[in-house]
Order: sequence, then C-alpha cells, then structure tokens
Amino acid sequence: MSARFQELDWRPTPLGELVLRRRRDPLDGKDIYEIKLGGEFLMSSLFTVAEEELSRLALAELTGPDLDVVVGGLGLGYTALTVLDDANVRSLVVIDALGEVIEWHQRGLIPAGETLGADPRCSLVRGDFFALMRSPEGLDGGRLFHAVVVDIDHSPRHLLHPDNADFYELPGLHRIAAHLHPGGVFALWSNDPPDADFTALLEQAFVDVRAEVVSFANPLQDREATNTVYLGKTPA
Repeated sequence: MSARFQELDWRPTPLGELVLRRRRDPLDGKDIYEIKLGGEFLMSSLFTVAEEELSRLALAELTGPDLDVVVGGLGLGYTALTVLDDANVRSLVVIDALGEVIEWHQRGLIPAGETLGADPRCSLVRGDFFALMRSPEGLDGGRLFHAVVVDIDHSPRHLLHPDNADFYELPGLHRIAAHLHPGGVFALWSNDPPDADFTALLEQAFVDVRAEVVSFANPLQDREATNTVYLGKTPA
C-alpha cells in the first residue's frame, strides 16, 4: 500500500454511508483498519483492548465446558476472536445488521475474517439483533445461551438508531435474561463512563451486577482512555 489511507470499500446503508478503510500508522508502520458509519467511527484496530476485555470478562464468570455464546455486533471481529480463544466455548453466533460488514470478513478485507471463517464453532448471521431480541422466536430459534455479549451502540444513551432504546430499558433487559441459561452472563460494552442509573436498571433484571472500567493507551491524544463493560448474571 503506497498511500497512507486506502478506502477498501464504501456502501450506502439505511444508517448512513458505511466505509472500510486502511491506513498506515506513521509511528510503527502497521496497518490500521477502521469502520465508519454515517461519518462516525464504529471501530478501529488501533483500539481493541475494551472489545477484547468485553469477552474475557464475560467468559471469566462462567465455568465448565460446552459454552454457547452469542455476540451482538461484528465490527472488526475482535470481540468474536476473543470468545473463540476460550477452549470451553462450543458455539459462537455473531449477529450483525450490516451484511456488508459480514461480507468484508468473508472476502478477507478484514484480517479477522479468515480466522472466524475457518473456525467451525463460529457462524456469522445477518440480522437485527434488537429485533431478534423482541421476536417470540428469540435468538437462533429460541435456544438458550451461556453468555450474551453486546457491542453495537456507543453506550446505553448514545445509540446508532433510536429504535434500539427499548433494549436498555427494564423490559428489554428482562428479554435478555430470558435468553440465558441459569447462571448465564450478559455483558455490554459502552464508550461512556459508568452510568449509575443504567446500573440500577441492570440490578432489577440480573444479579452480581457491576460496571468494569477498562483503561487503555490512546496514542492519538497521548493520554489514557477508558471504556466501560457492564456485567450481570441470571440467578443460578
């Protein structure tokens, strides 16, 4: 790649222009992959710590083999890759509303796609995660999961689409719990600091609720940045 920035693909979507680009880091020469939607960054491979910790923290709450996990939101694939790193995981269903992002993985435009496509435990599903949560059939035909891991909206208050809002209200949280085995884990990524009001809502639907602050270096701003991972469990 001779140019510092290379647009790998561009697609119009109902949510806005979707762009996959690759750029070279001038400091270490590594390629950085970025996805933008409607002018906002969805994900950058420069910052993956919180996405990986989202999966690690969720799976750390579980014991035993043959774990079934669903991830809402594919992005650059780091959350899904971290789930598959756990040998106790039997199956992983990754749901994303943007078929273009799934296609990028399948075409190898995103590096994680090769690993995700080669792992027989993993299936990539195009669908509206929130709509599936509302449907009587639920996720994947109504079967239960040991963990539901979500990385879609920027935070419970900063949404990609206003229709997602009910997911973060008490009835929506009860619907999540209904998709989990007893002792199952719900994990949610947020770009914002811990929200006391949202944590209080979680405590009405789950037990062992907590908000974990994940810190990581931000070389673009020469400072430490933070994200939040919310965790809750269904009663065992």
